[in-house]
Amino acid sequence: MRLQERLTGGLAPRGIAATFALGAAGGLLALGAGLPLGMLIGSLVTVAVAAAGGFRLLGAPVAVPQGWRYLLIPVIGIAIGATFPPDFASQAARWWLSLVALAAFVPMAHLVGYLVYRRMGRIAPKTAFFAAMPGGFIEALDMGEKAGADMPMLIVLQFLRLILCIVLIPIAFAVAFNQAVGSGSGLVRPGSDVAMSLWDFGVLAGCAVFGWWGAARLRMPAAVLAGPLVLSAAAHIAGLTQASPPDWSIVLTQWVVGTSLGARFAGFRGGLLWLALRLSAVYVAAALLLAAAIAALFAGPVGEPIPAVILAFAPGGINEMSLVALSLQMSTVYVTVHHLVRIVLAVIVARLALPLVPGLRPGSADGL
Repeated sequence: MRLQERLTGGLAPRGIAATFALGAAGGLLALGAGLPLGMLIGSLVTVAVAAAGGFRLLGAPVAVPQGWRYLLIPVIGIAIGATFPPDFASQAARWWLSLVALAAFVPMAHLVGYLVYRRMGRIAPKTAFFAAMPGGFIEALDMGEKAGADMPMLIVLQFLRLILCIVLIPIAFAVAFNQAVGSGSGLVRPGSDVAMSLWDFGVLAGCAVFGWWGAARLRMPAAVLAGPLVLSAAAHIAGLTQASPPDWSIVLTQWVVGTSLGARFAGFRGGLLWLALRLSAVYVAAALLLAAAIAALFAGPVGEPIPAVILAFAPGGINEMSLVALSLQMSTVYVTVHHLVRIVLAVIVARLALPLVPGLRPGSADGL
């Protein structure tokens, strides 16, 4: 019984199964409707509506153990590592311009978000400041809690930043560029068509386990993704394997990640959720417009398509944005590297700016 409780987080197994079933149904409907990243978006939206509405499934609340999705995140890292091109060094040498632009984008996006939350939503200064961080979800919550922010509002604003990027970006790409993307365009992900032998499975599994463990020991950002990615890239460059996780594993990851994120809407008050949704929509839209302007300027010099540059600058979570890039087969290495840098920059900018903004010093009152 203790093992079961640890595995399920004390949640009812029937509720977990029903929640995942609901997510699968929503994902399959979205796939049938032809939505990009249908399994991810469909499962997320369907479960989020049920969770926010307080529905019960088989007599249990909408909920899944959040730790389960981290067991599949290494699949993303391994698959991205398999896409590292032989001329990676020469390609990366052209990225310095967009990395410099990213160093300007992070504080600009942070300022835009802060102004939106303060002036449109009348959100208290500390809460608005940490909610506007365009990266570092866990770090934002930790810093905000220590500074005395309104945690329910901070959590929902930061969470909606991630969710809106996942939902809006693939659909916007399909509409704005009027063409199929990713697997829908007929592209084949490198290594996904290679028959996986027992040796290949062992190499990729080793990259997942030891990569995650090593990155966590080194305290790398997004260790669950970054560690497997680095080892996978090294293994593929060294010729130890040419295989990559099969397409069904990517779809499975979309389902589990989407369902898990959707379930986190449980418990949010209706008024709080709608206010946060309106404010987050404005912030994310403004940040994406800023990213689009940067992409229009720098896509040519860095040698990447405009959608890839927009995705690299999008203020979503690194695990989720890397999954989007992988699923859309869109410059996955470029996108992931930029998101790793974005997390580090977002935390650095927040720590440097906090003492400089009146009323935001840790320990001061968080009034309006």
